[in-house]
Amino acid sequence: MIRRTLEPLLRERATRYPVLLVTGPRQSGKTTLCRHVFPKLPYVSLEAPDERAFATRDPRGFLAQHADGAVLDEIQRAPQLLSYLQGVVDDEPRRFGRFVLTGSQNVVLLSKVSQTLAGRVSLLTLLPFSLEELASAKLAGSELWPVLFTGSYPRIHDVGLPPHEWLADYFTTYVERDVRELLAIQALSAFETFVQLCAGRSAQLANLAGLGADAGISQPTARAWLSVLVTSYLVWSLPPWHSSLTSRLVKTPKLHFLDSGLLCWLLGIRSVEQLRVHPLRGAVFESFVVSEILKARVHRGLPPDLYFLRDRKGREIDLLLADAAGACAIEVKSSETPPPDALAAIAAAEELVRPTPRAPIRRVVIYGGATSQFRSEGAIVSWQGLADPDQVIDRSAPAPRRVARKARRRVR
Repeated sequence: MIRRTLEPLLRERATRYPVLLVTGPRQSGKTTLCRHVFPKLPYVSLEAPDERAFATRDPRGFLAQHADGAVLDEIQRAPQLLSYLQGVVDDEPRRFGRFVLTGSQNVVLLSKVSQTLAGRVSLLTLLPFSLEELASAKLAGSELWPVLFTGSYPRIHDVGLPPHEWLADYFTTYVERDVRELLAIQALSAFETFVQLCAGRSAQLANLAGLGADAGISQPTARAWLSVLVTSYLVWSLPPWHSSLTSRLVKTPKLHFLDSGLLCWLLGIRSVEQLRVHPLRGAVFESFVVSEILKARVHRGLPPDLYFLRDRKGREIDLLLADAAGACAIEVKSSETPPPDALAAIAAAEELVRPTPRAPIRRVVIYGGATSQFRSEGAIVSWQGLADPDQVIDRSAPAPRRVARKARRRVR
């Protein structure tokens, strides 16, 4: 089994909470991880019709059968269990790590959990393999385009399946099960078209009016359908940065697909060679970088704190991590040679993102080449550097210019 970055946090939370909930997209490895970390707990899949019927018709009897705890897989199939679980947990509130729940519908689960298990449950998110995890298992490729084309779903790497074949089946299953359940859509072909249109806009602003018009649906429908993609962890909605929280929330976000392999399949890319020359290869790479930084955050139990910046003067930063402690401004370029002016572009936009007057800003360019350079004005990092994301996005590190000045003082 490939060691997951989330595992230490999952073990630690099991010493402080009676219930753990691990959410994430289908086939991201939630069941494998939970059964590995909690081998002594019985495992129950609520996908099985007989177990689901038992849990639905007689929830008290079902939980009595698992009084010592269990791993309950796909808990959204029997959400009424959560209300009964509250009473069971409250009877023995200090029995930690007793129930481990998994689910693949974020918003649906969180809304029910917040009503019934608030204060009793620890919420964790598991996304598909990160480059960091694949590299630790020596499964990360050394060439960029094959890595993007393959994507990061565990099943592809575990069995060595052709990515385009597995992803086709994955998407069909997702549409026929989750989408029909969440939206009760009869004309699923219209939704499939909508998802493909969203793929064509990955790494772009989420223009709902344009998406709706192109898909032949209303803007409110486009908004609802996009929320399902976010709920299912297929898409991440990246908010814009603004010093005012109110202004930040009303601005248009960017769309980013969380798996580059699925994004390639939706774009009709069926080979690595086709990806190399595809006009949207830069967007695929940018979404890949955003996804990797996001995984590095959520797998450590940290809030994403991810934004992008774009102003009316054309100043832009692809990815920004910012809080009162400082900021890391990241520019993404898919070229295989270090871009000469990317760090200068970040510097031009610095005044818009500095959280406090003295807060340091770390400038980073992530590009598609194989070597990294650490200059006085910032870092130019190979995409392979994402295998060690802490080094890329460490906002606690001094700004490069300050390091250089300190070094000169020591020489004098």
